[in-house]
Amino acid sequence: METTLPTSSAGVANYTEGTLNRASASAHAAVDSIAGTADQAVSKAKPAIDHVAAMAHQAVDKVAGAAAPAADWLTEQGEHLTAAQKQMIADTSNYISANPLKAVAIAVATGFLLSRIIR
Repeated sequence: METTLPTSSAGVANYTEGTLNRASASAHAAVDSIAGTADQAVSKAKPAIDHVAAMAHQAVDKVAGAAAPAADWLTEQGEHLTAAQKQMIADTSNYISANPLKAVAIAVATGFLLSRIIR
């Protein structure tokens, strides 16, 4: 199965936030499921199970809280890389338009060097 990532910065932010929310909800559901199963098996230990479940929920919330800034930073870095890529493409296009013969000569020389390296 192939996952398609969003290309806009808002789409990436929403995708990242949605992924974090789904992971957090999934972890909470797993904790509830384990607590429910353990609760059925051992009714005498209910206070301990509730305490452990509460601690597990707090741990999941802490991890989700710690992951959110990292995800925001990655989103920001992705935006910077996208902007740099667009700027580089624009600069290259302008250079080729201004110096078409020099651009062709550079391309031929680069192709020749690469063919020599690959052999």
